Amino acid sequence: QVQLVESGGGSVQPGGSLRLSCAASGSIFIIYSMAWYRQAPGKQRELVAVINRSGRTNYGDSVKGRFTISRDNAKNTVYLQMNSLKPEDTAIYYCTQGSPPDYWGQGTQVTVSS
Repeated sequence: QVQLVESGGGSVQPGGSLRLSCAASGSIFIIYSMAWYRQAPGKQRELVAVINRSGRTNYGDSVKGRFTISRDNAKNTVYLQMNSLKPEDTAIYYCTQGSPPDYWGQGTQVTVSS
């Protein structure tokens, strides 16, 4: 049974930073692409960032240059470093495994507000 558990969400002021983590279990982590999606109230879910098993990354246009996805295969964990946060980054952030995603975490809330 694959489990993805996100952590690190919270509230931050505009311009601040947060680091999300996603711990995976129940699969051979190293062979899968991992990604972060987000969904804001009243909006469609969107891809934030993806990292494949070789470490190649890709980002949504709205977060390029501000967010960085990385993975630690020894810890079965993927991270999302979010800098220069904006109010429009407010959303529930989901960790996924597979491309396209086969498994989703439960989500973690990120709120950017002054």
